[in-house]
This record gives sequence, structure tokens and C-alpha cells, in this order.
Amino acid sequence: MIQLPDFNSLNLITMSPMLVTLLGALVILCIDLIKPNLDKTLYVVLTMLTLFIALGSTLSLEINQRGLFDTILIDGVSVLGQILIIGGSMLFIPLALTKRRFHDFSYPEFFSLFLFMVFGFQFMAASDNLILIFVGLETGSLALYTLIAMHNTKLAHEAAIKYFTMGALAAGFFTMGAAIIYATTGSVEMYSIAKVLQDRMGEAGIIIPIIGGALFMIVAVGFKVSLIPFHMWTPDTYEGASAPMAGYMSVVPKVAMMVVAIRLFGIYMELNIDIIKITIIVLAIITTTLANMMALVQKDVKRMLAYSSISHAGFVLVAIALDTTKGYSSIFLYYGLFMFTNLGAFTMLWISRHKYNVHHDRFHHPYSKFAGMIKIAPISAVVMAVFMLSLAGVPPFSLFWGKLYVLSAIVDSGYYGVAIIMALNSAIAVYYYLKLVVYMFLKEPDESRKNVVYANRAFSLELVIGIAAFVTITSIFYIEPLMSFITDLVGASGY
Repeated sequence: MIQLPDFNSLNLITMSPMLVTLLGALVILCIDLIKPNLDKTLYVVLTMLTLFIALGSTLSLEINQRGLFDTILIDGVSVLGQILIIGGSMLFIPLALTKRRFHDFSYPEFFSLFLFMVFGFQFMAASDNLILIFVGLETGSLALYTLIAMHNTKLAHEAAIKYFTMGALAAGFFTMGAAIIYATTGSVEMYSIAKVLQDRMGEAGIIIPIIGGALFMIVAVGFKVSLIPFHMWTPDTYEGASAPMAGYMSVVPKVAMMVVAIRLFGIYMELNIDIIKITIIVLAIITTTLANMMALVQKDVKRMLAYSSISHAGFVLVAIALDTTKGYSSIFLYYGLFMFTNLGAFTMLWISRHKYNVHHDRFHHPYSKFAGMIKIAPISAVVMAVFMLSLAGVPPFSLFWGKLYVLSAIVDSGYYGVAIIMALNSAIAVYYYLKLVVYMFLKEPDESRKNVVYANRAFSLELVIGIAAFVTITSIFYIEPLMSFITDLVGASGY
């Protein structure tokens, strides 16, 4: 006799934020089918409304419950991940209201694909089933490849192809790692995997497939969060994508993959498999150090920020190896603050972009373009300087607190050498961030280019930049309650 599934375990309320996002994407497609060529403002409003409802649904979820036949886990980590994913999307989408030049925002498909992408990343953050994580990963990634290509320039097409190729490679490593884990444990559910591995740790030879599966997963995570040496696609992809999309890519997809990494590698940390812990720490140190070295020699500000985002990913990765509540909490604090600062910095680049390279034969944003900006656009220069100082970790700006909490978590776990290396890397990074500040404040502007610097202005751009700057500057006033909120959610999940 066939046993029917228990539909009580479907628990659709756990999927409400994702279902809202999915429904919003389908509504936009249906509206465009029924009434094409509507003003894009309608789609911006619908997208923002969808994200607001999804955020409200996320905040209303009860912690530590399961849904979709026990394949969805709503714990503090899941809720925090979805808050950052939706919050970053809400900060990004008003940029579509700009009236000039950026035709990719004029297509209804852009907004529908955007919501499908958000849905995929939410699904990754909410699931602890390896198959569903892979489904969410591919849903989000395929939509993101298309969004990059919709910028419709030669560099954008190249960026999308490179990202797609590396994404396919990451998917292959993820699939292989999941297959090894399944062959070893007989399950794709992470809670079952943890239990089986705990029971079988004493068996002869079992450590080899355990480590093998973990290494494949480390490579997959490395490609997605652009760790060195899996970072090859990042600078070119960021350069080819529109600047706000590059800023968005530097945060939201990485948050989704970091949630997966916390769940997955947390299993190995609990088993005290030192080789996995050491591998993650070494990879983080190499990533942070080499990315900083590469950023030092960049001639284009956008490529510098690309290597900067690689460095920040390495900086945060160490916290996963600590396997402490404070370490995991610092990841969400860091990316929550990084989201505003980095997206603000990339948006500042966007409002200065021109169709043709008027400043350099190849680059849209060479350092020389920003020379003397304090005399040409003083407010823009000050705001950009605030973002650079925050990325450098200069107090009291927001990312200083993120770095402080990560370093504090490392020290509390007894990794004093790692903390010193990461602190030295932060000091090195100050140079290439201040290099831009020096150009803006101490260099003389090119008189022939005064009229082309920061010509693209729109209320939506200024609103996003204003919000990002406000959060970056005022962080000292809210950092303690914010960290308390994050720690409570992470702690309630048993991490």
C-alpha cells in the first residue's frame, strides 16, 4: 500500500517570503503579456512592493521550524540571510528609476528576472537539503547571468559568458561534492548528514570520502564567493556589468552562499576535522592577502573595488572556521554593513559613467578621472571619500565595526596569528582606498573634463547613495543593538 506524504509537514508559512517573491515575478510577466509597453515605473513599484511584503513575511517567521516536507529550515541564520538578500535588493531596485542611458532597466523582463534571482537566493538560504540548495543556486545564478548580459554592451556580454562558465564549473564541483556526501551518508539532508557522520567517524577509511566531499564543496563555495584561486572571473565580470549590478553581485549572492557554507562546514567543524578548518583559514588568508596586493596595482577604480570585494570575502571566511556564535554573527554584521558601503561606492561610479571612454582608452573609471573632484563636485567627493574610508575600516565608519567584531571573534577563539595577519591586511588595504581620496582631494582637475564628470544625476540615484552614506556614517549609534539582534538569532539556531 502506497503511503501518502504527511501534508502537515508542508507548512507553507515557512515558504511565504519565497512564494511572495515568486508570485511577484509571475505577476510582472503576466502584466507585460496582457498590456505591453507600460512605463517601467510600474514595474519598479511592483518589485519594491513585492520585496517589502517578502521582508515583512521573513520578519514574521517563527524561528526553528521546518517546512516543505522537512527540506526547508527556518532558523536564525536563514532569517538573517533572507533579510540581507531582500534588503540588498530593495536598496538596488530604486536605481531602475534613472531616466538616462541605462536601457536594461526599461525591459519588464529585467524586473521579473530580478525577482526570480532573489527567489533563488532566498531558497538557498532557507534550505538545508543539498538538492534544493543546488536548485536555488542555479535559479538565482541563471537569472543573474541574464541580467548582466542585458546591459547589452560588448563587455557585458563577455562578463556574462565568463560568469556563466565559472558558475557552471562551480555547479559541477557542488554536484560532485554532494554526490560524495550522499554516497558516504545516504542522505542529502544536512541534519541527517551530521548525525550519520558523527556515528561513522570511528570507521576505518571513512575520513577519506568525508574530506573529499568537503574539499569539493570548498571549491564550489570558492567560485561563488570569489576566493583566490577561484576568483578569475570576478574583475572582468564586475568591469563588464553595470556598476550597481557589480555592487549587488559583491554582496547578495555571497550572502546566500555564506549561509550554505555556515550550515555545511559547521558539520565538519563539529566533528573537529582539523584539515577542513585549516584549509578554510589558509584559503581565507591567501585570498585576503593576494587580493589586496592585486588591488594595489589596479589603474581602474571599478577593478580595484572588484579586488576589494574579493579581499573582504576572504576576511569574512575565517569566521566560518571558528564555529562560534560570535564568529557566525560577525559574518552577518559584516555583510550587512558592507552591503550599504559597497553598493553606495559602486553607485557613485555609475552616476559618473559615460557611453564612451572619455577618460581612458580602455577603462571607464581610471583614477585620473576623479582628480580634483572636490573642486568640481564637492558633495560627491565627500560621499565617495566616506565610502572609501569605511571600506578601509577607518573608525567610526560602519565597516570598522564589522572588521572589529570579526577580529574579536578570531582572537576569542585563540587564533592570534590569524588575527594579526588579517589586521595587517586591513592596514595594507588602506593604501589603495586612500589613493582615490588623494586623487579627489589633492590632485588638480583636468580643465577640459569639468563638464563631463558626474553629469548623470537622478533623484533615485541620490536617494540610494544618501541612504548608504547615512548608514555608513551613523553606524556608531546602532551597532550594539544590531549586533545583539543578530547574535540572538544565531544563538537561537544552536550555532
